[in-house]
Amino acid sequence: METKAKINQALIHIILILVSITMLVPFLWMVLTAFKTMTEATSVNPFVIFPKTWKMDSFTTVIKNMNFPVLYMNTLLLIAGRVIAAVLTATLAGYAFARLNFRGKNLMFSLVMFQMMVPGQIFIIPQYLMVSKMGMLNTIFALVFPGLVTAFGTFLLRQAYMGLPRDLEEAARLDGCNIGQTFLFIMAPLTRSSMVALGIFTAVFAYKDLMWPLIVNKDVMPLSAALAKMQGQYTSNYPQLMAASLLACIPMIILYLIFQKQFIEGIATSGGKL
Repeated sequence: METKAKINQALIHIILILVSITMLVPFLWMVLTAFKTMTEATSVNPFVIFPKTWKMDSFTTVIKNMNFPVLYMNTLLLIAGRVIAAVLTATLAGYAFARLNFRGKNLMFSLVMFQMMVPGQIFIIPQYLMVSKMGMLNTIFALVFPGLVTAFGTFLLRQAYMGLPRDLEEAARLDGCNIGQTFLFIMAPLTRSSMVALGIFTAVFAYKDLMWPLIVNKDVMPLSAALAKMQGQYTSNYPQLMAASLLACIPMIILYLIFQKQFIEGIATSGGKL
């Protein structure tokens, strides 16, 4: 039995290693292409994997032609705005749907669930018209606007609040807490891991959002939209495109290194009861 367990463990490790290599290959290809010449990047020779000479020309050209400090700032403001708004509104709505009794609660939650089933592209035209009527086109607010509320976050936080025992609320009321104090000091801190998970998901979705920034803004762009504009209609400079993509990964890598513990805890505990 012990030998069988070791064999199973070895097979699991082999599978995980193979999956990890498969996931790392695109990133390694991006890094290697960023240091190649255009001829090497477009070569049909399958053995041209490593550049003959590691050149920094693509990085210098990209940094010279693209205003990366502004792009970084726009992207960070986009992520911060959507994360704060999504966590705040989802926490309040999730608590209301899970713990409060009011007229039309089930109907309203059904509408929230219905929104999760509808493709997000359907809301692009109404959202664009709303931002246009407010006169906020080509601003940071326009980038953040679609993420002010989140149906997924509301559902996630509702499930987290429903997993908490009602004895906590009853004890808080006996101690003289009203609904706001019970939510703020008792219930909300217990769903912190779910808030972290929601913040992580929201940050990733905001970082890779492409269609909305291209539609609503012309000048105030995040990294994803700026990279998309580098692709030509008939040809693209792949070394420069990969160099820009590598530079665009820096904010998310830094955020992951800073919040690595919260990232792992949020993903690990968001699916279970607290």
